[in-house]
Amino acid sequence: MRRSARTRLLPGALLLVLLSGCANSPDSSAPDSRASDSDTPDAETGQPLRVFAAASLQQVLDPLVQEFTERTGAQVQLSSAGSADLLSQLEQGAEADVFIPADEPTMERAQDASLIQPTASVIASNTLVIAVPSGNPGRIGTLADLADPEHALVLCAPQVPCGTVAQQVAQAAGVALAPDSEELAVTDVLGKVRSAEADAGLVYSTDALRAGAEVETILIEEAAEFPNRYPAAVLAEAEQPELAGEFIELLLSESGQSELEQAGFSPAPEASG
Repeated sequence: MRRSARTRLLPGALLLVLLSGCANSPDSSAPDSRASDSDTPDAETGQPLRVFAAASLQQVLDPLVQEFTERTGAQVQLSSAGSADLLSQLEQGAEADVFIPADEPTMERAQDASLIQPTASVIASNTLVIAVPSGNPGRIGTLADLADPEHALVLCAPQVPCGTVAQQVAQAAGVALAPDSEELAVTDVLGKVRSAEADAGLVYSTDALRAGAEVETILIEEAAEFPNRYPAAVLAEAEQPELAGEFIELLLSESGQSELEQAGFSPAPEASG
């Protein structure tokens, strides 16, 4: 009899305690801050352009950050984490110039709190898929299979974009999902699937693509009805608003959209040629 990953899946809170002394990794929900090439600041302002972006954008933004630095000479500090976590940081006074969450409701909350300038531009969209470990040990075939309590299931927490859309997709499919673990970032969901701690997880198609041969992907018919749209906006208190606007323009440009599409994102409706 197959031993379910359920016996190996640690609740998110317990795992957080166990890992509290460890360094952050790309699959961590803790914010990941990095600067392009170095922490060398922009020559005029004395500091890098600060970009807060959803965890699912982390890898695709790295080459675009490099391109931006080559074009403008400005350094960029990229902080990646779950969208809800980033918004919470901004609400608590964290300083940033650009905010790119993984859904529009999160941006609307930022706007309601007067944290961003009035205009936001959608740079790309994404859809959910089922990710299973290589070899599909749980023999998952459809979304309905995830309702089986014998399967260890990991989802994003409901307060973050990937968790919100997971609930919408499940409801549309008429499937009741009872996850064994809920994570604050989609990268954490993917991490538990890649390590086979879970039999399955709902992640963005881009994350499954990035994982390569470590996971197998199962499409969800209803997911197309609930795409996550990624808006980008300049922060109301941005110290470099013009430079922040230029960064968003790069994301909407032909080269920016090409990079995003290669990573599996759908093109933005506002993209320029």
